[in-house]
Amino acid sequence: MPQSRHWIVRRLSHLDGILLVLVLLLLGISLAVVASASGQSPARISGHLVNMGLALSVMVVMANVPPHLLSKVGPPLYAAGVVLLIGVALFGEIRNGSRRWLNLGVMAFQPSELLKLALPLMLAWYFQRNEAVLRAKHFLVGGALLLVPFLLVLRQPDLGTALMLGASGFYLLFFAGLPWKAMFGGAALGAASLPVVWGLLHDYQQRRVLTLLDPTSDPLGDGYHIIQSTIAIGSGGLFGKGWTQGTQNQLDFIPERTTDFIFAVFGEEFGYIGAILLVGLYLAIVARGLTIAARAPTQFGRLMAATLSLNLFTYVFVNMGMVSGILPVVGVPLPLMSYGGTALITLLLGMGILMSVATHRQLNKT
Repeated sequence: MPQSRHWIVRRLSHLDGILLVLVLLLLGISLAVVASASGQSPARISGHLVNMGLALSVMVVMANVPPHLLSKVGPPLYAAGVVLLIGVALFGEIRNGSRRWLNLGVMAFQPSELLKLALPLMLAWYFQRNEAVLRAKHFLVGGALLLVPFLLVLRQPDLGTALMLGASGFYLLFFAGLPWKAMFGGAALGAASLPVVWGLLHDYQQRRVLTLLDPTSDPLGDGYHIIQSTIAIGSGGLFGKGWTQGTQNQLDFIPERTTDFIFAVFGEEFGYIGAILLVGLYLAIVARGLTIAARAPTQFGRLMAATLSLNLFTYVFVNMGMVSGILPVVGVPLPLMSYGGTALITLLLGMGILMSVATHRQLNKT
């Protein structure tokens, strides 16, 4: 018994206390809001608890893997992810007009979720490997490594995930030392290519952008999501209507209220003050992640911690902006809040990596 207790203590010693408390607070809030949004459905609540238990277990395992071993996982994981994305393009299952899933018989798998971690792992491994001899060609290679999964995911089409992958890759290139001239040049090129990109968007994606400018132009169609979510958030007022008391939620006006639009439920029930506190929790996680990045002893650790932290910020910003009507609807869940197993596991894998970087202080060669 003493040996087993010692083993457990050693495993738990690699959990960063501050991050763990913040994550558990958000998961507790998530459970309460999912319960309300689902009409206190036992199946939905139990499913969410199972997802949280599995994701937390994965986080603990990942926190105990030293960063130098994590870095070695990057290339094979990236290669597997790209191969799976090609498999999706050739044999993927079509749902709601998008080919994003691989049917594995016992389960359907979305490879783009794998790339959310595989891409930064690959880039961090690559830039640490070339840390002493970084040249412009290394950033070109990094850009190519980013572009391949970005285009494959965009083709599915999955604009939300593609944008998140693009942001993740950009953050890592930035922290690796991407020259300002290259960033300004890329921004100018991106702005110049907007007319071409607009032409490549699917009709429903163009409608989402146009609907953002005037949701009332199609109040029962593309504008419905934005109109109902903004009504819910606005009706919450300063302090909210109270848990399970949101009328927009309970009367089934809010679409996808346990997943992408869960923030509308939260805003209606807990109001402006609750929203500010929720944003504060997210910012605390981002700040802790950036602190871990600043203290990391290796280039790999610094790049991964900083990128994962800003990834979380981007997800929160895009989801809240989407739900509150300042950004187009792109199907991005609210981190650690929305119902869903794959996304939650991916997020807590990232939290596990942050904890690994924070608690494995020794320098290790890759």
